[in-house]
Amino acid sequence: MRFEVRTIASMEAVPARQWNALIDADQPFLRHEFLHALEASGAVTSATGWTPAHLLVWQKDILVAAMPRYYKRHSRGEYVFDWSWADAWERAGGDYYPKTLTAIPYTPAPGTRTAISTRVDTPAAVFAALAEHCCDESLSSWHLLFAEDAEVDAWKAAVPELIERRGVQFQWQDTGFGDFDGFLAAMSSKRRKEIRRERRRVAEQGITLSRLTGDEIDPAALAHFYRCYQMTYLERGQRPYLPLDFFQRLQRTLPEALVLVQARVEDQPIASALCIQGNKTLYGRYWGSEVEADCMHFETCYYQGIEHCLENGLTRFDPGTQGEHKLMRGFAPRQLRSLHYIADQDFRRAVAHFCVQERAHIEAYYRQAQERLPFRHDVNIPQRESS
Repeated sequence: MRFEVRTIASMEAVPARQWNALIDADQPFLRHEFLHALEASGAVTSATGWTPAHLLVWQKDILVAAMPRYYKRHSRGEYVFDWSWADAWERAGGDYYPKTLTAIPYTPAPGTRTAISTRVDTPAAVFAALAEHCCDESLSSWHLLFAEDAEVDAWKAAVPELIERRGVQFQWQDTGFGDFDGFLAAMSSKRRKEIRRERRRVAEQGITLSRLTGDEIDPAALAHFYRCYQMTYLERGQRPYLPLDFFQRLQRTLPEALVLVQARVEDQPIASALCIQGNKTLYGRYWGSEVEADCMHFETCYYQGIEHCLENGLTRFDPGTQGEHKLMRGFAPRQLRSLHYIADQDFRRAVAHFCVQERAHIEAYYRQAQERLPFRHDVNIPQRESS
């Protein structure tokens, strides 16, 4: 089956209807509206080191597959760190940048990266066609980040030279808890009491929580959220990756995907967490606070999200990258996979050796984390270890 692969320089070059027809309902970050908002707001442009070069696959003038792709002049905003690779290659006299990258900018959330229409009878042929454009010998490398297992396996079958790298995140999964009390009942007595104490401590400080969805998030609530979001970066002496215009665009074009958790004192907002939701998964992405308060971060970013999932039939909560403190609050470890094509054969062997050594440590860490989960021994929490 013959496929034609075309490169576009912005999301504006493809109609939203055509792109979104390929996207699963649980993949909000892959939607045209999200990727276009990143570009139109100025967060993802050549000036910020992200040059869009998205790939579209056509079959007889019908769009049958799409994949976001960028030329990168740095490794910021990726969360699968290859700074040491870049340093090693440049000390050896090579040019690591620009490289090519398939990922959702500034978004370390696992999901589909190559969207393929169900009408395609031979998905393997699509991956083979895309590989000719991704594995470009004129560039140092191509990287596929945070893809789901089935897609990783399909890419490895298409390009045997791809190097796999592992990482660990923590995610909550509903196993039939029913409500928040049911979730707590599945935990050990010690952890159950500690979480109840944390939630009680928030209330004792006069803090109340509310969740706004969709059109309930008015401009004032969004502006307050953004002030809090900025503070998270400013405290570290950094500028935020995303401008207010990005979030305003999402509010206009993708309101059904937004969930805003507000913490208030005397009816005045003091902290906010903005989540993005699909039809099965809640993704906790952006947070900030104007004050310091005991346990407020746990309540705003974790417990409110779990309650939202249980009340709205969502079965998974991805609260964001990093943070072992999530483990003791019911978020189980999950191994995530990325793939890396290195053009130079000698450098490829060195990177592959590093990833093999690193993987042994990742798998040991994953097993240790599983053993530290706070659930009772008779409660079955599904493991998400990759093959």
